[in-house]
Amino acid sequence: MSLLHVIVLAVVQGLAELLPVSSSAHVIVAEKLMGMDPAAPEMTLLLVMLHTGTMLAVIAYFWSRWRRAFFQSTGEFRTFAIALIVATVLTGIVGGGITEGIEKVAFWNQPHAWVEQLFDRLDLIAIALAAAGILILVAGLRNSRLIERENPISEMSLGQASLMGAVQGLCLPFRGFSRSGATISTGMLSGVTKMRSEDFSFALAVILTPVVIAREGLRLVQMRHAEAGASLSHILRPALMPSLLGAVFAFLAGLLALKWLSRWLEAGRWHYFGIYCLAAAAVVAYLHHAGF
Repeated sequence: MSLLHVIVLAVVQGLAELLPVSSSAHVIVAEKLMGMDPAAPEMTLLLVMLHTGTMLAVIAYFWSRWRRAFFQSTGEFRTFAIALIVATVLTGIVGGGITEGIEKVAFWNQPHAWVEQLFDRLDLIAIALAAAGILILVAGLRNSRLIERENPISEMSLGQASLMGAVQGLCLPFRGFSRSGATISTGMLSGVTKMRSEDFSFALAVILTPVVIAREGLRLVQMRHAEAGASLSHILRPALMPSLLGAVFAFLAGLLALKWLSRWLEAGRWHYFGIYCLAAAAVVAYLHHAGF
């Protein structure tokens, strides 16, 4: 894994993680095009560090907005906290249930299977990208015909927050089904304003990211226990510094992506991301047909 590979993957992850275009789909395609093995232990460490970098970018970018939107009064904070907890619980129920079902059905003869074993399937990624693109396109075109009135967070109902959390759970097992694209679009379609949908979607992401990182770490440990060979620390030590550098580039690319997303969302260009996802789905489907 060269330094150039790390920088390329960090920029791809930072941009695509926070834009509604599915970072996992782009990272997996980039890894395959560069001849890298997405399942290698050092790649898992890199992915964990890239997720950390983008999470820090979300916190840095949204902190002042969250303070204005959710922390102005005790009542607003309580409403926000309850909505966040309920939505996150639903994410776990929906995402965990689907993941468990896939692992039991698709890998019924493998006692320690992980759904991540399907994440390099370009045919499945193409389908998920197309589904996300249609959802984003519908939400964007519908919203462009509406005149929004900015509402306080208290006017985002618990039902709307719950729906966004459930859809976030649906995104977890399917690489290519953009988390930010699906949750923001769901909020818009359910009547939440664009900016509130964006704020709440990325607040959910900050809660979810440490769980994703922990799962990746657990999977890495179990994978090494199941294999003979060098110790995990011996394998990962050379990848530590490149991964830390990748986190820095992912952080910077993430800040750029968030500014881009907010600007297009405010300008009524959300549906453009849907068009891109549909085009990306076609490209990924072609790559699958070509044998990548």
